[in-house]
Amino acid sequence: MKFLFDLFPVILFFGIFKWGEGHTDAAQAFVSQYLSGFVSGGVVTAAQAPIILATAVAIVATLVQIGYLLSRRKKVDPMLWVSLIIITVFGGATIYFHNDAFIKWKPTVLYWCFAAALLGSQLIMKKNLIRTMMEKQMALPEPIWAKVGFAWSAFFIFMGLLNLYVAFNFSLNTWVNFKLFGGMGLMFAFVIGQSLFLSKHIKEPK
Repeated sequence: MKFLFDLFPVILFFGIFKWGEGHTDAAQAFVSQYLSGFVSGGVVTAAQAPIILATAVAIVATLVQIGYLLSRRKKVDPMLWVSLIIITVFGGATIYFHNDAFIKWKPTVLYWCFAAALLGSQLIMKKNLIRTMMEKQMALPEPIWAKVGFAWSAFFIFMGLLNLYVAFNFSLNTWVNFKLFGGMGLMFAFVIGQSLFLSKHIKEPK
């Protein structure tokens, strides 16, 4: 359930973009009526409308996520706050300048923030965030925890670079598909591969 909750803005972004692509006139009319005040010049073409509408919905969805957690008096993960800032800044720039280049950078910046947080905590603060999250579920030798932390950092750096490659070398439609299915598929593959690696090193309880 938490996995779907975390993916909520991405799924909505994908769904609204696909709907907008199939209903460009309706998407343009909606954006012109409700979002023209946030757009430079106040005019959006039919081709620009789907990505602008999807971006606006993703921003609102992230706000709803945080609002829901706060209303339930649950802790808001720090990276969710970071995600809100990034989607608001880069998504807002896409809406204002009606230029999809900004929103294409958003996943990369978020991935690299994850990597920076992991590396910074491990190298500077001497605290392994992956261990903090997972040590209640498994016991591993200290050197293995270090490898796991560096592996996740490398994975996020790689994902950031791959996102830029797909975003600026393929069509917008291809990038939107990759953002959901490609990113999710690679994440699953990485987790499975890591699980196989860790299974060899898990300490048996005494």
